[in-house]
Amino acid sequence: MARKNSYMFTNKEHTQKGIMSTILGIISLATLAYAVFRSYLNDGDIPLQYGAAAMLVMIFAFAGIILGVVSKTERDKFYLFSYLGIALNILALAVISMILYAGAYA
Repeated sequence: MARKNSYMFTNKEHTQKGIMSTILGIISLATLAYAVFRSYLNDGDIPLQYGAAAMLVMIFAFAGIILGVVSKTERDKFYLFSYLGIALNILALAVISMILYAGAYA
């Protein structure tokens, strides 16, 4: 039996808000990783700029979650970047929450 090649053509595309949500999630996680790594190299001596970076990470993560949810509501689109953006931004918020929790109770 010969396998029949079948192609499905579609006009669906990825949502731009979902892609932006994913980019914000990557930026947030990269910023947190850099801040944690630099504070490790400085033996826990953390400058004030890292706190400002953490605040920006929280703003970016909330904006990324909102963009991901809004992009999920669009019809006839691919939702890979929407789900990926939501997951990355929730992960960034979870990491910043763990850092704040460890700083408050350590």
